[in-house]
Amino acid sequence: MTIRILGIDPGLRVTGFGVIDKEGQQLHYVASGCIKTPDGELPERLKVILSGLGEVIAQYQPQQVAIEKVFVNVNPQSTLLLGQARGAAICAAVQANLPVAEYTALQVKQAVVGNGHASKEQVQAMVVRLLKLSGTPSPDAADALAGAICYAHSGMGLGALATKGFRVKNGRLI
Repeated sequence: MTIRILGIDPGLRVTGFGVIDKEGQQLHYVASGCIKTPDGELPERLKVILSGLGEVIAQYQPQQVAIEKVFVNVNPQSTLLLGQARGAAICAAVQANLPVAEYTALQVKQAVVGNGHASKEQVQAMVVRLLKLSGTPSPDAADALAGAICYAHSGMGLGALATKGFRVKNGRLI
């Protein structure tokens, strides 16, 4: 049985997306890219994210969506804007009646690299290795693919981790 997973790395300027297929224990790259928003008013930028992800969903027909949770930034305004971009991304998924799984950046890095504090370059390198890519995706696309990989490894089927009621400390569930 093949499951198609869409990973989303939300951002107000650049939202990364990555689509993979999970067939048994094998992962297969399908597509990835970025939705870039123009400078301008917030509502128009959110519309670009919503419609862009709507097009990705219509084209690739994922069955599951994995999205990164917002972390609290030093700048509260940046955190609020990121949260709104994330909201637009979630709306695109739920509009298509897709289930959405949420993961922290720490959980994604732990699942893909084995270290919750891995650098963007390490995430990119492991995404290339795990999906047997011939080139390196952009950091935003790699983060989205990493989210999809995290879901494929921990969010479904045999070996799924029951994480409800647990929290992450130093990259480990406690």
